[in-house]
Amino acid sequence: MSYNTVILLLGSNLNQPEKNIQTALEKLESKIGTILRKSEILITEPLEFDSLNNFCNIAVNLKTQISPFRLLSELKSIEREMGRVLDSAYYGAYQDRIIDIDIILYNDINFISRHLVIPHHKNLYEREFAREIIDYVKQTI
Repeated sequence: MSYNTVILLLGSNLNQPEKNIQTALEKLESKIGTILRKSEILITEPLEFDSLNNFCNIAVNLKTQISPFRLLSELKSIEREMGRVLDSAYYGAYQDRIIDIDIILYNDINFISRHLVIPHHKNLYEREFAREIIDYVKQTI
């Protein structure tokens, strides 16, 4: 069986953000695959929108057997289970959220479609906080 190496970035700034992150990590392990490495939780101010709620962010490196599109579907399902029914694309702007899970890297593929872009350009190249924790989980275990 072949496995795929995936890096995800999770963020939450509503209700109990650290608890939301922990819940999402548990769901990832039960539905997606094994977490190989994770960063520490990083607290950041909201970017690209105004909010009084700071974010808890974490990056994870995991192995999975599922395809990129199925992975996206499963991540959206986890977000819905946790209470995030509509994402930023629906609103046309960023908002506070109970959980957000982004696919940053999937193996070494470059992929662009209407619903999925890998690598995730904004988090990988434009957001310093994200680059820092993504670089940590990319390190060899």
